[in-house]
Amino acid sequence: MSTSTSTLEATRSRTYWVLADVWNIVRRGLTHYQRQPINIAWQLGFPILSVLLYGYVFGSAMQVPGGGDYKDFLMPGMFVMTMAFGFINTATLVVYDATKGVIDRFRSMPMASAAVVAGRGVTDLLVACAELAIMMLTALAMGWRPDGGFGFLAAFGLLLWLRFALIWIGVWLGLIVPNPEAAGGLFAVAFPLTMISSIFVAPQLMPDWLGHVAAWNPISSTAAATRDLFGTPVGGGDSWVEQHALLMACAWPVILTAVFLPLAVRRFQKLSR
Repeated sequence: MSTSTSTLEATRSRTYWVLADVWNIVRRGLTHYQRQPINIAWQLGFPILSVLLYGYVFGSAMQVPGGGDYKDFLMPGMFVMTMAFGFINTATLVVYDATKGVIDRFRSMPMASAAVVAGRGVTDLLVACAELAIMMLTALAMGWRPDGGFGFLAAFGLLLWLRFALIWIGVWLGLIVPNPEAAGGLFAVAFPLTMISSIFVAPQLMPDWLGHVAAWNPISSTAAATRDLFGTPVGGGDSWVEQHALLMACAWPVILTAVFLPLAVRRFQKLSR
């Protein structure tokens, strides 16, 4: 009896210190945002500029399958694009800490090895919530009117679910690329990833081969599912993945997390002290 009690107490103690380590990393990340207002202004201001640019500049020239207002089609896609681009910020911050010796300092401390990775993820999710809130307020000011209730909350959660999966890609890449400048070059990967998707144009309006690629893009599934949940559906394609957008929007992040979270933790553990 005493042995099991001691084991339970030891487990609780380890859990407490892991959570404490994660919270310290989160607090450090949020403190950096507070002390560098220019960086957070850019990170939160870029979504606003994107919504205004694509909504007003390109909105009048774009078509929506089955008709309808292009803003209703665009806004959920813009939310997804912001979540997709977030992994570049994650990678840049991680590689900055790695090149400045901050991660080596963490590794020399008696803290949980996964706390740095998990703390980075929690910090990025909090920032993603702020980004989505600002974008949605901007979209509402532009005339976007989603359905409220459970669908709205489910769509918000689905967007964060995608961001959660992409965080681990950003952490893994941040531990691989040699410097912050190289991390900034990841935009060359993110840009075609978002363009060849259903964010701006429905896949059925693309050439057949490109439409199939866009339909199977993970962010296309999230874009289509959030449009339905926000109450602004458009005519979907005939492919299986487009007909089951909500299922795939839940499944793709699970697959990405299962692949890249272990890679990120393993890469962190293998860093030289």
